[in-house]
Formats: sequence, C-alpha cells, structure tokens
Amino acid sequence: MIYISNYIIPTIILIVIIFGMLEKIEIFNTFCDGAKEGLKIAVMMFPTLLGVFICIGMLKNSGIIEKSVDLLRPLSLLFCIPTEIIPMIIIKPLSGGATLAMATDLMVKYGVDSKIGMLVATIMSSSETTFYVIALYLNSVHIKNNRNIFIPAIIADLVSIIVALLIIK
Repeated sequence: MIYISNYIIPTIILIVIIFGMLEKIEIFNTFCDGAKEGLKIAVMMFPTLLGVFICIGMLKNSGIIEKSVDLLRPLSLLFCIPTEIIPMIIIKPLSGGATLAMATDLMVKYGVDSKIGMLVATIMSSSETTFYVIALYLNSVHIKNNRNIFIPAIIADLVSIIVALLIIK
C-alpha cells in the first residue's frame, strides 16, 4: 500500500534542491549556515529549558501537585470537574510532555470515549504550555519585561479549560 505521507518530506527536500540549483544558490553552504544559526539559538535557549525542567521536576517530586489536588477538591466538586484531571490542568502550562504522559495514563485507565478521556483530549488540544512558551520564546528574543503577558495567557488557559468542561458536559 502506498501512502502519500511517506513521500512528502523527500518531495519537499527535492523541491528545495531544485529551486536552489535554478537560483544558483550554494545549497550545502546555506544549509550549514542555517545549522550554525540553529545551534546558536539552541545554546541560547538551554538555560531557560534547564530552569523549566528543574521546576517541573521539583513540582512533581515535592508533593505540591497532590496537595494542590486536595486543596482544589471542594472547588472541583462544586463545578463538576473530575479530580483525576486536576494534576494535568496544573502541569499543562508548564510542560506539554508531562501533560501528554498524564493524558495518556488517564485515557488508558478510563478510555478515550469516557467523559474523562474526552475532557483530557479537549483540554490538551485547546490549551497551551503557557509558562514554557513564554520563558523559552521571550528569552530567545531577549524580551525581559514580560509581566504583562502572563495574566492574559493564564486567563486564556482558564477559558480553554472552562470551555472544554462546558463542551464535554
């Protein structure tokens, strides 16, 4: 069976090479220059990534998430939010990978067609890894005054969770 997706990336590479040859661009040198620039950006972003990963590890290992779930339990019962998804809601603004692992566990445990499975999928697709994005991208372009970005971003995350709850309900 032939899948078109198997040929998309090789086709794009071939188009770039043909276009480069037609425009008389030194393709390999241009590629190497781009790779050097990408490496510089990766080195610049490394301290931010390290800080985010350390914070996530500290949150996971300190027990703060479990304590937060206990504190938010009355609120979750009041608004009919399954307590099983609260840890995922807490971690989502920090780490997409950790959230994906939590979402996968919840879907395996409760099923993808369950209320929790659909809620998890909707929250995953409608919210952002806010702190991760803000820390990584703003630091990479050297924006230091980012206080005015956090509040609207968190409000957007909360709205996405509320809308997900309303849609699934």
